Amino acid sequence: MSFGQEQFSKKEVRKFQKELNKHYADPEKSPLTEEGLKVFKSLDFFKPDRKYFVKAKFIRTPDEKPFEMPTSTDRKPLYVKYGEAHFEIDGKKLKLDVFQNVEASQVPLYKNNLFLPFNDLTNGVTTYGGGRYLDLTVPENNVIYIDFNKAYNPYCAYNYKYSCPIPPEQNDLGVEIKAGAKLEVK
Repeated sequence: MSFGQEQFSKKEVRKFQKELNKHYADPEKSPLTEEGLKVFKSLDFFKPDRKYFVKAKFIRTPDEKPFEMPTSTDRKPLYVKYGEAHFEIDGKKLKLDVFQNVEASQVPLYKNNLFLPFNDLTNGVTTYGGGRYLDLTVPENNVIYIDFNKAYNPYCAYNYKYSCPIPPEQNDLGVEIKAGAKLEVK
């Protein structure tokens, strides 16, 4: 899956949605309950929108100490704040902290993966009340592209048995992000 594209592409967003639906429909991989899987046809998504593909100034924060990120259960995975993404939507200046899972960063396949949990004003209305996630890769310079059209719900939105990181308070956006996955399942 391509996380680092430098321009908006409806085709890439639709490909992401198709792959996510395929994952959710697979009985071996799906986070859905057995009952949910029986009726699953598709996740519901906002229409792809260029407005929610942002070029952000990335500020690396190299001396951060690892911390236990709260989750929906007692599990406390270790994360480190990797950097900050500064951007604008509708003329409003926004900032999100970007994290890296300490354990996963030790595995060569995942060493460049970054995690962006966030809340916005759609939570509890059209999207999961506990926030949504984005997967990013370590940028090569001080620019990171964020495609909110690829925002997805944590597994615990569909099945209580999962332990999901809770977006930290500093990642509460005071705007609606009408992009990515909605809570509804079709």
